Amino acid sequence: MNFLDKYNIKITNQELLQTALTHSSYSNEHGGPNYERLEFLGDAVLQLITSEYFYKKYDYQEGELSKIRASFVCEEALAQYAKDVGIDKYIRVGNGQIKNINDTIIADTFESVLGVIFLDQGFDVAKKYVLTVLDPYVLEHHVFLGDYKSRLQEMVQTDKKSLLYRLVSETGPSHDKTFVFEVVIDGIVYGRGSGKSKKDAEQKAAYDALKKVAK
Repeated sequence: MNFLDKYNIKITNQELLQTALTHSSYSNEHGGPNYERLEFLGDAVLQLITSEYFYKKYDYQEGELSKIRASFVCEEALAQYAKDVGIDKYIRVGNGQIKNINDTIIADTFESVLGVIFLDQGFDVAKKYVLTVLDPYVLEHHVFLGDYKSRLQEMVQTDKKSLLYRLVSETGPSHDKTFVFEVVIDGIVYGRGSGKSKKDAEQKAAYDALKKVAK
């Protein structure tokens, strides 16, 4: 299990790390502990690290900070982080679960492995690891939320600005159209997106705008 090597982390308690990768379906079949206790601990560590980071990064009020943090520690985000690290390749599940290692399980193991790092190496190492993993997503202002339009609306309302979605073009036959929308905030174009439906194009335009608004 060398997935932590690229972060220069050497876990001394390999048995604990193995536990962090063990789903309850595996422990039910083979005995031994599973990752649930470590997941509980890792979740608390992750909340503290991300809370401190976004508190220092953004001068927002509690509600807005909570929304930003939530978007970076939701299941979709955690599963993606685990895949980036390579944790998903080492998860142990029972025979009946082998074909269903879903994002919920993968997300859980990101937290359980973090719990091990915290216990074995301490808070500073755990913090450096988390911020390194999140760094590419924070840099591009990625938001792990499907409804980018709502997210953008909330941010714009906070600043009391106007928001408009403008249809730029509509091409193709009636059964296979492509729509292009722009996002206009206070008269300035902030984003553009294309899609096979107006809704999809607007969402992509909103995501494009979010990357600029969140700077």
